[in-house]
Amino acid sequence: MAAGKKTKKNVESMNSRIKLVMKSGKASLGYKSALKSLRTGRAKMVLIASNCPPLRKSEVEYLAMLAKTSVHHYTGDNTELGTACGKLFNCSVVSIIDAGDSDILSSKE
Repeated sequence: MAAGKKTKKNVESMNSRIKLVMKSGKASLGYKSALKSLRTGRAKMVLIASNCPPLRKSEVEYLAMLAKTSVHHYTGDNTELGTACGKLFNCSVVSIIDAGDSDILSSKE
C-alpha cells in the first residue's frame, strides 16, 4: 500500500514538473519533432509514454544515447502524457529543449 502511494506521488510530481516546463521552458511534442531535436542536439531530455510502440521507443532511445540525452519512461500512457503537457490530444514522445524554471533535468525518479 505504501508503494502505491509513493508511485502516485512520483507521478504527480513529474506531472507538475512537466507543466512547469510547458509554462516556463521550451518543449516539442511528438515523435517527428523529438527525432529532429535529438538529431540537431537541442534536446536535453526525452519523455516516452508507456504505450509507445516498441520499435519507435527503441529508435528514440538509440538516438538519445547517441546524443547523450537522458530518457525518462513516463508511467502513464500517451493520453496522460498529453494531458500533463496541457494539451487535449495524445502525445507519445516529448522532448524538452529548455527546462525553464523546472528542475526536471536534475530529478531522476
